[in-house]
Amino acid sequence: MVAAINTVMPFGKYAGRKLLQLPEPYLVWFKSNGFPEGKLGEQLALVYEIKLNGLESILQPLLTQE
Repeated sequence: MVAAINTVMPFGKYAGRKLLQLPEPYLVWFKSNGFPEGKLGEQLALVYEIKLNGLESILQPLLTQE
């Protein structure tokens, strides 16, 4: 989970942001239109569930400072 929230978004409007820092509407868009294939898609789906269930603040301290 720590690796997923610290993964950097590689493309799109929010390229360069860590997945946990992506806005929820962006993740909802992926949920509606399909997450990318592979590991990134799985990580985005996990972060979507984290935000959906209100767990973002609990995981904030786990973000690395890079």
